[in-house]
Amino acid sequence: MKTKTLRKNKVNVVTLGCSKNIFDSEVLMGQLRANEYEVEHESQKGDAAIVIINTCGFIENAKQESIDTILQFVDAKDQGLVEKVYVTGCLSERYKPELEKEIPEVDAWFGTRDLPRLLKTLKADYKHELIGERILTTPQHFAYLKISEGCDRPCSFCAIPLMRGKHVSTPIEQLVKQAETLAKNGTQELILIAQDSTYYGLDIYGKRNLAELMQHLAAVDGMRWIRLHYAFPSGFPEDVLDVMRDTPNICNYLDMPLQHITDNMLKSMRRGTTKQKTIDLVNKIRDKVPGITLRTTLITGYPGETEQDHEEMLRWVEDTRFDRLGVFTYSHEENTHAHTLEDNVPAEVKQARAEAVMEIQGGISYDLNQQRVGKTYDVLIDRKEGDYFIGRTEADSPEVDNEVLIAAKDNYLRIGHFTKVLVEKAEEFDLYGKVVE
Repeated sequence: MKTKTLRKNKVNVVTLGCSKNIFDSEVLMGQLRANEYEVEHESQKGDAAIVIINTCGFIENAKQESIDTILQFVDAKDQGLVEKVYVTGCLSERYKPELEKEIPEVDAWFGTRDLPRLLKTLKADYKHELIGERILTTPQHFAYLKISEGCDRPCSFCAIPLMRGKHVSTPIEQLVKQAETLAKNGTQELILIAQDSTYYGLDIYGKRNLAELMQHLAAVDGMRWIRLHYAFPSGFPEDVLDVMRDTPNICNYLDMPLQHITDNMLKSMRRGTTKQKTIDLVNKIRDKVPGITLRTTLITGYPGETEQDHEEMLRWVEDTRFDRLGVFTYSHEENTHAHTLEDNVPAEVKQARAEAVMEIQGGISYDLNQQRVGKTYDVLIDRKEGDYFIGRTEADSPEVDNEVLIAAKDNYLRIGHFTKVLVEKAEEFDLYGKVVE
């Protein structure tokens, strides 16, 4: 039974999945506000008549979370707690016909590039002049900047091209305008994201143009940190490293998902590289940008992965000593090339292999963090939580990397401001420090 009056012109946007979805939700919210809708992100008030769920369809766990969330709001609709439920994003793009049959209570389904149609359904206009106008769901001091959409890579395990389409770069001038708008509103850290950031520019400039884009963004007044995510190792544009090394406000940080290291796994995954080329690239990156923080992501349990493949990956992780590392267990996704292979690694083996990788990485992270004790860093303060102010160094991206904890009883720190912090203690994934003048 309905317990409160619903606000007819209020929209609650719920976001699932990655930073690309966060960006899309922020653009959607900016458009809704410009059309005089009241809009909130993941509101707990329960007074929005309309709910829009931006879904993820990347791997099995993410799909299940999206479906559970849809069902939760459909149930709320049945109880009169919301009036309309709309679904957009990757899951909707990929499985719309099946979902329409399975969950008919949803009022309408939209794909990843259906923003104008979604707005029209809400009797709102798509306002082309709103370049850079978003409602941030992150703290004001950092923001994601999506530099391109889609992906042209043929990776065997990945369904992203099915959901996001072919690669389309956003022109440099539009991205600079977005960055300038963000900076005027207090954003100091820009996190560049894409399905494949190193492919940037090939479609509109005829060449990989990421380095030039980064130079233009670095010139935006007030932008203290620019951070690069989701680089692809094959065809990596090395001029990016020169710009990174020589430009003070571009972080010496690179997120480059490598997925595996053995030649037979890389070949089956269609990664377009080899073990030796991968090792050479990592060495070149570290040579060109001394002290760079290198983050990667790996997959365990891909079809045909043997115990020997796994052991070889463990030795490589141990030898390479990545600063940051995450692991996914393989998810057998329909309509991908890998789906034609037998998913022959048991779930418990996939999980055990992932845990083995992370056990090694935990030791590496602890050792590297111990080397930071006694050193002073510029720290961007993200939030206050319990007894601590929590921030990050240049080596740390939000949500996924290490954090710096500073006792609140000894300091009053402003969220979104930089402060110098002396590291006094280090754990596996956290640093503890004190403010120094």
